[in-house]
Amino acid sequence: MTTRNPSESRVLVLGAGELGECVLREMSAMRDAGRVASLCVLLRPAAADSAQRAALVTRLSDLRIDIVEADLASVSEEALATLFQPYDQIICCTGFVGGSGTQRKITAAVLKARVAHYIPWQFGVDYDVVGRGSGQDVWDEQLDVRDMLRAQNDVRWTIVSTGMFMSFVVLPDFGLVDVEQGVVHALGDPDFALTVTTPEDIGRLTAQIAVSRPSFDDQVVHVAGDTFTYRELASTLTTELGRPFSVECWEVPQLKADATAHPEDTMRKYRLSFARKDGVAWPKDETFNAKAGIPVTGLAAWLSEWHAHGFDKVR
Repeated sequence: MTTRNPSESRVLVLGAGELGECVLREMSAMRDAGRVASLCVLLRPAAADSAQRAALVTRLSDLRIDIVEADLASVSEEALATLFQPYDQIICCTGFVGGSGTQRKITAAVLKARVAHYIPWQFGVDYDVVGRGSGQDVWDEQLDVRDMLRAQNDVRWTIVSTGMFMSFVVLPDFGLVDVEQGVVHALGDPDFALTVTTPEDIGRLTAQIAVSRPSFDDQVVHVAGDTFTYRELASTLTTELGRPFSVECWEVPQLKADATAHPEDTMRKYRLSFARKDGVAWPKDETFNAKAGIPVTGLAAWLSEWHAHGFDKVR
């Protein structure tokens, strides 16, 4: 297989959601600096014209990013492979919106197209450590994707493990923090830890990794904005929000019963899946960004800005 210099690479990013836009913005800067040749984004065809879609297209146009359209949930693997063939590098930022099996289909199409380098949607926990049967079905599919990539030698790949999005810490539906009552719900044990990273930092770090070929080929690369225990989370909230936060433990049997009683509730499954001492956190000083000296946003700084904007005020 011929390895193209990154500066000559034609890059396709799949998706322009919260993370996708961050990756696209950073990759466009890499293109402008001559570190990739061209940049394109794949979007789902719009069901109807909307102000939101028009605004997105305008932002992409301002960044000089070309658009191709395909519905990843319905397009065939063969058609997807044909669409992928002109590109040297594909970065998948679609998440799980396509439903079960979509990430396997995307990966199969990447392999069929023999794309030189692939960064799959693995921006989360360390699925190798977590293993199968975590309680979160889509996490098992992430392991399927890793198995597919490791079983072949034609396509180079890099997995970027980022932990949870920083904003999930205070997401009401997730329930990790009850801002109104001043309570942190520790998943499994107060001394279990979480790794979190902002989408903006994930975008910057992923772009840096993408243009550093072949340094990170066929590797799992860990990044982190911050890593903390639930006790440390309560302490940081207390400091940054200026009022006390206590810790209450949601133990694993309770979380399992809750998830079983509400099988369609994704957030309850996530709570159970994160209630573990390994695989969902790693030391920040051992990450790519720490070793490379790349500054990132930590929990305290993020909470300080969140508080300054009044987002913690109960409405």
